[in-house]
Amino acid sequence: MGESEVLTAALAVACAAVLGLAVALARTRRRWQAAVGERGWLLERERESAAEAAIAAERDRIARELHDIVSHNVSLMVVQASAAREVLGTMPDEAATALRAVEDAGRGAMTELRHLLGLLAPAQDGTDAGPGPDAEAAGPPLAPQPGLDRLGPLVDRISFAGLPVEVRVSGEPRPLPQGVDVTAYRIVQEALTNALRHGDGGKAQVTVRYADHALRVEILSTGPSVLTGTGTGTGTGTGGTRPAGRPYGEGTGRGLLGLRERVAVHGGELDARRRLGGGFRVRARIPLDRP
Repeated sequence: MGESEVLTAALAVACAAVLGLAVALARTRRRWQAAVGERGWLLERERESAAEAAIAAERDRIARELHDIVSHNVSLMVVQASAAREVLGTMPDEAATALRAVEDAGRGAMTELRHLLGLLAPAQDGTDAGPGPDAEAAGPPLAPQPGLDRLGPLVDRISFAGLPVEVRVSGEPRPLPQGVDVTAYRIVQEALTNALRHGDGGKAQVTVRYADHALRVEILSTGPSVLTGTGTGTGTGTGGTRPAGRPYGEGTGRGLLGLRERVAVHGGELDARRRLGGGFRVRARIPLDRP
């Protein structure tokens, strides 16, 4: 074989090797692009799923807030309006007082709802944008959500509506994380509202205990004994008697079910049951040392 033939063969082998490498590189590049595209698609799907989960969680939070605000204030308005109707002809002064309580509850509901809506769409200056062009020119500054520091006014409203409430605080009160503070307030609010609605002239006791690693809240209310079969259920809005010790609030309503979700977010537990002697017991434990 001549020298030229050897060079030609070597050149052919080199060309074949280069062509093979080029083909392999093209295949590798296509696979890499496909992998990058698939990874991008997966990341996009993950972002969409995370966004959908965040939207669902926010909707649930807003629904719980709306339930707590409307249920509490409307219950107070119904009780006071009923009282005013009963004494309107015989005791006009007492009727007027009850009607003022209805007005105050309505204003309170509007204020809380306006603040809630303001949190969803606040103005640039930090004030409530208001419900529309006919609203006041400048709304009040957005108030923080209620916490245990507003327990006193809540108890006063419930007591004035006809349910005597005793409050006990043990341990050293201290600032709480905002979420825990709001949750504790809503637990007391929902339990007292249910007791007012279904208590039949009973009374309630609220105990707040600041432990080293947890906040404990308990609400005990009195009412008709389950042994007589005359008590009414609570928590779901459906009424009916319930066996002693059976959890209540297990229907489709948002009341206590929403509270359980609130407490679970903070790693806590909530138990709500009917008492054998009458009334209900709501207990919650919320950890304070979670990161």
